[in-house]
Order: sequence, then structure tokens, then C-alpha cells
Amino acid sequence: MAGCCTDDHCRAPAGLDSPAWRSALWIALAANAGMFLAEIVAGVAAGSSSLQADALDFLGDAANYAISLGVTGMALSWRARAALLKGASLGGLGLWVLASTAWHAWAGTLPAAEVMGIVGLLALLTNGGVALMLYRFRGGDANMRSVWICSRNDAIGNLAVLLAALGVFGTGTGWPDIMVAAIMAGLGISGGWQIMRHAYGELRADPATLPAG
Repeated sequence: MAGCCTDDHCRAPAGLDSPAWRSALWIALAANAGMFLAEIVAGVAAGSSSLQADALDFLGDAANYAISLGVTGMALSWRARAALLKGASLGGLGLWVLASTAWHAWAGTLPAAEVMGIVGLLALLTNGGVALMLYRFRGGDANMRSVWICSRNDAIGNLAVLLAALGVFGTGTGWPDIMVAAIMAGLGISGGWQIMRHAYGELRADPATLPAG
């Protein structure tokens, strides 16, 4: 058939389209979509920029897992392109969070520490379970590595939200929340850059993406 790949290099490496990988992605997708809804409601109600930042991160990850499911089993070049898209979206989300954090700092918002702590703990348990489930896939291609980086960053971000809740409770100000949101934005930008760099390297190394000569 025209356009079909007949070279072994064009096929997905063994395990990338395995039932275990697909099942892990579906579980991660459902968990992240559910936590986005829970955190965005709680973040707005509590006036917490770090919870809202974490909620948007959940939304971005849910979309990324959906993209990963769509390209599972495809050629390396398509998986790398999907990883480029995910890296760019992660970095863009980080920039958006920075802007939102600046607005909350200017407005002097005082979030509800109790809500931050409860929801942050629930998010940590969710992301911790997803990160453990995806740990064995962290050494794959850029697409698989992007999934691991996202889940790792989420767990780190949840710990930071809990610390922010303690800081808000102890100081009576919103600055711990603002600082944590800024750190989470930095993690998103850094993670996006790592994913894009890895994916770009795979595209350059894949003969299928080179012009015919």
C-alpha cells in the first residue's frame, strides 16, 4: 500500500503499543481529567493560584495522555512530532501560569489554606500512583519520556502545594502560594524544553524524516 512503512526502523519499538502501555495511559488520562475538575473548582473557591496552576497542569496532562494514545504504535517520526506538540504545550502552560501568578500577586489574594491542604493531598496521592505506574516506561522514546516527565512534575508540584498551604496557614499571607505557583510554572517550562529537545533529536536521527537524495 502506498505510504506504508516497510522498514523495521519505522515501526514502534516492542512494548510501545503493548496492552500494558495503553492501559497505563487510559488510567492516567482518567485520573488527570478527574483531578482537573476537582482542583479547578477548589482552586477558584479557595482563591489559590497554586491550586489553579496545578489544575491546569492536570488538564494539560490529560490532553497529553490522549495524544500519546493516539500515536501509540505509529512510526518514530510521528511519535516525535506528538512529543514536540506536548513539549510546546507544557512550556506554554508554564508561561500562562507565570502570568496568572503575577496577577494574583498584584491583587493580594489570600487563599484558604485548609482547602489547599486537603485538595493538595488528594492530588499528591493521585499523581504518586500514576507516577509509580508509569515509572517503568520512563526510558522509552521522547513520547514515552514526556509522559513520565509530566507525571513526575505533577507529584513534585503537589508536594509544593502542600508546603504552600502550610506557609499560608503559618504566615497569614498569600505569598507562599504565589511562590509555589511560580516554581510550578518553572517546572512546566523546563519540562517542556526537555521534551522538545529529545523529540527534535529523534526527528533528526530518523531517516524517514530526511529528504530523499
